Amino acid sequence: MAGKVGRTWLVNPGEWEAENHFYPKVLNAQLHPLVNTFLNLSKLRIATRYCHLHPETNKEELMAVLSYVPKHFRWAGADLFCVTNEMAQRQMIVIETNSCPSGQKSMPTKTNDNDTSANTQYYQVIENTFGALLADSGENLPGGIYAVIFDKNPMEATGYAQCMADYLDKKVVCCEFFKADKNPPAKWSKDGVLSIRLPREEALAALDEADTCLIEEAEESGLVWVPVRAAFRYVTIAPWSRIPVVTKTLILNPIISCLSGGRNKLVASKAYDFLNAEYQHAGLAIRTPETITDVSLTEIPLYVKSMGYCAVIKVPYSNAGQGVFTISNKKELDAFMALTHPYEQFVVQGLVGNSTWSSKSAQGTFYHVGTIPNLKNNTYVADVRMMVYATKDGYRPLACYARRAKSPLKDTLDDSKASWDMLGTNLSILNPDGSWSSDTSRLILMDRMDFNKLGISIDDLIDGFVQTVLSSMAIDKMSKRLLRDKGFDSQLFVSLNKDDSFTKEMMDTHVEQ
Repeated sequence: MAGKVGRTWLVNPGEWEAENHFYPKVLNAQLHPLVNTFLNLSKLRIATRYCHLHPETNKEELMAVLSYVPKHFRWAGADLFCVTNEMAQRQMIVIETNSCPSGQKSMPTKTNDNDTSANTQYYQVIENTFGALLADSGENLPGGIYAVIFDKNPMEATGYAQCMADYLDKKVVCCEFFKADKNPPAKWSKDGVLSIRLPREEALAALDEADTCLIEEAEESGLVWVPVRAAFRYVTIAPWSRIPVVTKTLILNPIISCLSGGRNKLVASKAYDFLNAEYQHAGLAIRTPETITDVSLTEIPLYVKSMGYCAVIKVPYSNAGQGVFTISNKKELDAFMALTHPYEQFVVQGLVGNSTWSSKSAQGTFYHVGTIPNLKNNTYVADVRMMVYATKDGYRPLACYARRAKSPLKDTLDDSKASWDMLGTNLSILNPDGSWSSDTSRLILMDRMDFNKLGISIDDLIDGFVQTVLSSMAIDKMSKRLLRDKGFDSQLFVSLNKDDSFTKEMMDTHVEQ
């Protein structure tokens, strides 16, 4: 965020206001009964239904997957496409998995009551995931304040902060932590303790009396540095540039979950492959379009041509729809090749389009099921964001919403419109000043009014949940491979992520400790 200067402020318990943390159209929306039923299904009922429709799947193994308790990747969201193929085999496939995902502001509450924070899905994450992590970490944490650090999506970041304040019954610090801030209000000590710069009065108000001795004077008059005991992270843009892998301050989610696939599509693909090999015997697999990793810029035209000029090129480390390029003809490929790219490695994926124009691969051809045709008889590409959170019993579904593309899906391709308008679903808009906004006109809620437009069923939601759990589990297992008791395994990481430009960026910002 060029030119942005991070601010800090206190959030007090008991000040929840729903309009500050939900889109206006969500405030009075009622969750669709089918979605509510899905969110309340037990693991056993989910496994029973899934195995009934997928008889090749081992039910005991699926129950073990649904009971998996992650160590690092405790709060995740997968972007899913509902697709079919030439044999009319309908399924949900994973496009990418995100750490620190957005979606709460787009989700009606399960109780249809958002007047208090405790009734919201925001609170579920704080209570069941952040709270449980705090309890487990206990005496190992440094003294200090509680905080939410973020660089995007203040509507949701402050929602988590308010719920944290209500859950802990303490004042919580909100801290904007931008990549381009030359004098950010947050810093790290050599031993991995986060500190936030605050006015002295606010620091004393947020600290327990026993911890007031931990205050350190800042260079600026009237300001002090205050250590952070635990922080909820919504820093999403190159978070490794500001946050180390190994920290004493508790961070949810830790940066290792980003490097292992939550913000790294290259390593994520390898994590999926490892998990698929592990569970092949059980009839379980993460389904994705054909994916080629470790592709250099000069190799891209070869792979795209082999896919019939129907492909998706991804910068592995970008998010919010940035760094994703849909290619449907040579003109779009040439435009991509003419750009300046800061990184050396790319991911090339098969393009999911319409039945007459999609990438062909060994797995066959995926094409979009799309939305129910509207009154103009137009069908749109839509994805589903499925958010999950960790509990003591495994991952549970948290929230979901959908996003449609700007232009309707066409039966035939031509050069008159950019393929991204027809295929890109992300709502985030990067403004010229580096700030972010959102195109909510394309947001599809899981409420009584919008849900039926999607044309998906409870079985699709179950399928999507299983895919989300598998992909999140794969990234958590990769995190455990890379972060062991002795610290971050930089040699293994570099062998998995062969991108010198990224490695330099990461190592230059104290990620390796």
